[in-house]
Amino acid sequence: MIGASGGIGAALAEALDGEGVGVIRFARNAMGAMPIDLTDEASIAAAATEAARGGAPDAVLVTTGLLHEGERGPERALKELDPAWLTRNFQVNAIGPALVAKHFLPILPRDRRTIFAALSARVGSISDNRLGGWHSYRAAKAALNQLIRTIAIEEKRRNPQGIVVALHPGTVDTGLSKPFQANVKPGQLFAPDRAAVQLLDVLDGLKTADSGKLFAWDGQEIAP
Repeated sequence: MIGASGGIGAALAEALDGEGVGVIRFARNAMGAMPIDLTDEASIAAAATEAARGGAPDAVLVTTGLLHEGERGPERALKELDPAWLTRNFQVNAIGPALVAKHFLPILPRDRRTIFAALSARVGSISDNRLGGWHSYRAAKAALNQLIRTIAIEEKRRNPQGIVVALHPGTVDTGLSKPFQANVKPGQLFAPDRAAVQLLDVLDGLKTADSGKLFAWDGQEIAP
Protein backbone atom coordinates (compact mmCIF):
# COMPACT_ATOMS: atom_id res chain seq x y z
CA MET A 1 0.00 0.00 0.00
CA ILE A 2 1.63 3.22 -1.18
CA GLY A 3 0.20 6.17 0.74
CA ALA A 4 -0.96 4.15 3.74
CA SER A 5 -1.12 7.16 6.03
CA GLY A 6 -3.73 8.98 3.92
CA GLY A 7 -7.48 8.73 4.43
CA ILE A 8 -8.20 6.30 1.61
CA GLY A 9 -4.92 4.39 1.89
CA ALA A 10 -5.34 3.81 5.62
CA ALA A 11 -8.94 2.67 5.13
CA LEU A 12 -7.94 0.29 2.34
CA ALA A 13 -5.14 -1.18 4.45
CA GLU A 14 -7.52 -1.65 7.39
CA ALA A 15 -10.17 -3.28 5.19
CA LEU A 16 -7.61 -5.70 3.76
CA ASP A 17 -6.35 -6.48 7.26
CA GLY A 18 -9.93 -7.33 8.19
CA GLU A 19 -10.06 -9.81 5.32
CA GLY A 20 -6.87 -11.47 6.49
CA VAL A 21 -4.78 -10.07 3.64
CA GLY A 22 -1.23 -9.16 4.56
CA VAL A 23 -0.49 -5.50 3.84
CA ILE A 24 2.89 -3.84 3.59
CA ARG A 25 2.40 -0.15 4.31
CA PHE A 26 4.46 2.65 2.80
CA ALA A 27 3.97 6.35 3.49
CA ARG A 28 5.83 9.64 3.32
CA ASN A 29 4.92 10.28 6.95
CA ALA A 30 5.88 6.86 8.29
CA MET A 31 3.63 6.54 11.41
CA GLY A 32 3.74 2.75 11.51
CA ALA A 33 4.54 2.46 7.81
CA MET A 34 7.84 2.14 5.98
CA PRO A 35 9.06 5.39 4.40
CA ILE A 36 8.59 6.32 0.75
CA ASP A 37 8.80 9.62 -1.09
CA LEU A 38 7.16 9.71 -4.52
CA THR A 39 9.34 12.66 -5.50
CA ASP A 40 12.52 10.64 -4.89
CA GLU A 41 13.10 7.67 -7.21
CA ALA A 42 15.79 6.21 -4.95
CA SER A 43 13.23 6.09 -2.14
CA ILE A 44 10.75 4.27 -4.40
CA ALA A 45 13.38 1.76 -5.52
CA ALA A 46 14.35 1.08 -1.89
CA ALA A 47 10.69 0.56 -0.97
CA ALA A 48 10.28 -1.99 -3.78
CA THR A 49 13.33 -3.88 -2.56
CA GLU A 50 11.88 -3.92 0.94
CA ALA A 51 8.48 -5.10 -0.31
CA ALA A 52 10.09 -8.01 -2.17
CA ARG A 53 11.82 -9.31 0.96
CA GLY A 54 8.67 -11.06 2.13
CA GLY A 55 8.04 -12.67 -1.24
CA ALA A 56 6.34 -11.41 -4.38
CA PRO A 57 3.21 -9.36 -3.58
CA ASP A 58 0.08 -9.93 -5.66
CA ALA A 59 -1.06 -6.31 -5.70
CA VAL A 60 0.25 -2.77 -5.46
CA LEU A 61 -2.15 0.04 -4.61
CA VAL A 62 -1.03 3.65 -5.03
CA THR A 63 -3.33 5.88 -2.99
CA THR A 64 -1.38 9.11 -3.04
CA GLY A 65 -2.58 12.37 -4.55
CA LEU A 66 -2.23 16.15 -4.48
CA LEU A 67 -5.03 18.68 -4.97
CA HIS A 68 -4.02 21.55 -2.70
CA GLU A 69 -0.94 22.40 -0.68
CA GLY A 70 -0.48 25.36 1.62
CA GLU A 71 -1.99 28.41 -0.09
CA ARG A 72 -2.06 26.71 -3.47
CA GLY A 73 -5.08 24.94 -4.89
CA PRO A 74 -6.87 24.21 -8.16
CA GLU A 75 -6.91 27.08 -10.64
CA ARG A 76 -10.30 28.65 -11.32
CA ALA A 77 -9.05 30.36 -14.48
CA LEU A 78 -6.13 30.22 -16.89
CA LYS A 79 -4.70 33.47 -15.49
CA GLU A 80 -3.92 31.60 -12.26
CA LEU A 81 -1.76 28.99 -14.01
CA ASP A 82 1.67 28.80 -12.40
CA PRO A 83 4.47 26.65 -13.85
CA ALA A 84 5.79 25.62 -10.44
CA TRP A 85 2.34 24.42 -9.31
CA LEU A 86 1.78 22.66 -12.63
CA THR A 87 5.11 20.89 -12.21
CA ARG A 88 4.29 19.93 -8.62
CA ASN A 89 0.98 18.39 -9.70
CA PHE A 90 2.67 16.30 -12.38
CA GLN A 91 5.41 15.26 -9.97
CA VAL A 92 3.01 13.88 -7.36
CA ASN A 93 -0.05 12.86 -9.40
CA ALA A 94 1.58 11.37 -12.50
CA ILE A 95 5.34 10.92 -12.30
CA GLY A 96 5.34 9.44 -8.80
CA PRO A 97 2.84 6.65 -9.53
CA ALA A 98 4.63 5.90 -12.81
CA LEU A 99 7.90 5.46 -10.95
CA VAL A 100 6.17 3.17 -8.47
CA ALA A 101 5.07 1.05 -11.42
CA LYS A 102 8.61 1.08 -12.81
CA HIS A 103 10.06 -0.39 -9.61
CA PHE A 104 7.18 -2.44 -8.18
CA LEU A 105 5.78 -4.22 -11.25
CA PRO A 106 8.99 -6.23 -11.77
CA ILE A 107 8.63 -7.77 -8.29
CA LEU A 108 5.07 -9.01 -8.95
CA PRO A 109 4.56 -12.64 -10.05
CA ARG A 110 4.49 -13.40 -13.77
CA ASP A 111 2.31 -16.52 -13.61
CA ARG A 112 -0.95 -15.43 -11.95
CA ARG A 113 -3.45 -12.60 -11.59
CA THR A 114 -1.88 -9.47 -10.18
CA ILE A 115 -3.12 -5.92 -9.76
CA PHE A 116 -1.45 -2.54 -9.96
CA ALA A 117 -3.94 0.24 -9.23
CA ALA A 118 -3.46 3.97 -8.78
CA LEU A 119 -6.00 6.51 -7.60
CA SER A 120 -6.93 8.92 -10.36
CA ALA A 121 -9.98 11.18 -10.82
CA ARG A 122 -12.93 11.64 -13.13
CA VAL A 123 -11.72 15.19 -13.82
CA GLY A 124 -8.73 13.62 -15.58
CA SER A 125 -11.07 12.45 -18.34
CA ILE A 126 -10.62 14.73 -21.35
CA SER A 127 -13.97 13.75 -22.88
CA ASP A 128 -15.79 14.38 -19.58
CA ASN A 129 -14.38 17.90 -19.09
CA ARG A 130 -17.31 20.31 -19.40
CA LEU A 131 -16.47 22.90 -16.74
CA GLY A 132 -12.82 23.77 -17.39
CA GLY A 133 -10.61 25.08 -14.60
CA TRP A 134 -8.43 22.99 -12.31
CA HIS A 135 -5.84 23.00 -15.09
CA SER A 136 -2.88 21.48 -13.25
CA TYR A 137 -4.82 18.75 -11.47
CA ARG A 138 -6.84 17.79 -14.56
CA ALA A 139 -3.74 17.64 -16.75
CA ALA A 140 -1.75 15.59 -14.23
CA LYS A 141 -4.55 13.07 -13.78
CA ALA A 142 -5.04 12.85 -17.56
CA ALA A 143 -1.32 12.12 -17.82
CA LEU A 144 -1.64 9.44 -15.15
CA ASN A 145 -4.51 7.82 -17.06
CA GLN A 146 -2.39 7.72 -20.21
CA LEU A 147 0.56 6.30 -18.28
CA ILE A 148 -1.68 3.58 -16.83
CA ARG A 149 -2.80 2.66 -20.34
CA THR A 150 0.77 2.53 -21.65
CA ILE A 151 2.11 0.63 -18.64
CA ALA A 152 -0.73 -1.89 -18.95
CA ILE A 153 0.25 -2.71 -22.53
CA GLU A 154 3.82 -3.43 -21.49
CA GLU A 155 2.82 -5.36 -18.36
CA LYS A 156 0.63 -7.66 -20.45
CA ARG A 157 3.77 -8.86 -22.24
CA ARG A 158 5.45 -9.56 -18.91
CA ASN A 159 2.41 -11.17 -17.29
CA PRO A 160 -0.68 -11.89 -19.42
CA GLN A 161 -2.73 -12.14 -16.23
CA GLY A 162 -1.57 -8.79 -14.87
CA ILE A 163 -4.09 -5.96 -14.45
CA VAL A 164 -3.08 -2.30 -14.38
CA VAL A 165 -5.85 0.22 -13.73
CA ALA A 166 -6.67 3.71 -12.51
CA LEU A 167 -9.47 4.20 -9.99
CA HIS A 168 -11.76 7.16 -9.31
CA PRO A 169 -12.87 6.83 -5.67
CA GLY A 170 -15.54 9.52 -5.84
CA THR A 171 -15.50 12.35 -3.31
CA VAL A 172 -14.19 10.94 -0.06
CA ASP A 173 -14.28 12.73 3.28
CA THR A 174 -10.53 13.28 3.63
CA GLY A 175 -8.21 16.25 3.91
CA LEU A 176 -7.74 16.25 0.13
CA SER A 177 -11.41 16.99 -0.58
CA LYS A 178 -12.24 19.00 2.57
CA PRO A 179 -12.10 22.48 0.98
CA PHE A 180 -14.38 21.38 -1.88
CA GLN A 181 -17.12 19.42 -0.13
CA ALA A 182 -19.73 22.20 0.02
CA ASN A 183 -21.00 21.48 -3.49
CA VAL A 184 -21.08 17.70 -3.19
CA LYS A 185 -24.55 16.26 -3.75
CA PRO A 186 -26.23 14.46 -0.84
CA GLY A 187 -25.17 10.86 -0.65
CA GLN A 188 -22.10 11.44 -2.79
CA LEU A 189 -19.59 12.19 0.00
CA PHE A 190 -18.18 8.86 1.11
CA ALA A 191 -16.60 8.01 4.42
CA PRO A 192 -13.11 6.52 3.91
CA ASP A 193 -14.16 3.06 5.13
CA ARG A 194 -17.07 2.96 2.69
CA ALA A 195 -14.85 4.20 -0.14
CA ALA A 196 -12.35 1.44 0.64
CA VAL A 197 -14.99 -1.30 0.43
CA GLN A 198 -16.30 0.13 -2.84
CA LEU A 199 -12.84 0.23 -4.40
CA LEU A 200 -12.02 -3.30 -3.25
CA ASP A 201 -15.27 -4.51 -4.80
CA VAL A 202 -14.22 -2.93 -8.10
CA LEU A 203 -10.79 -4.55 -7.92
CA ASP A 204 -12.30 -7.95 -7.12
CA GLY A 205 -14.43 -7.80 -10.26
CA LEU A 206 -11.73 -6.81 -12.71
CA LYS A 207 -10.78 -9.05 -15.63
CA THR A 208 -7.58 -8.98 -17.65
CA ALA A 209 -9.47 -7.22 -20.47
CA ASP A 210 -10.01 -4.29 -18.08
CA SER A 211 -6.30 -3.56 -17.81
CA GLY A 212 -5.32 -0.06 -18.89
CA LYS A 213 -8.70 1.51 -18.08
CA LEU A 214 -10.07 4.02 -15.57
CA PHE A 215 -12.92 2.83 -13.34
CA ALA A 216 -15.17 4.75 -10.98
CA TRP A 217 -16.04 3.65 -7.45
CA ASP A 218 -19.24 2.01 -8.73
CA GLY A 219 -17.42 -0.15 -11.27
CA GLN A 220 -18.35 2.01 -14.29
CA GLU A 221 -15.62 2.62 -16.84
CA ILE A 222 -14.78 6.29 -17.37
CA ALA A 223 -13.91 7.33 -20.92
CA PRO A 224 -10.46 8.88 -21.38
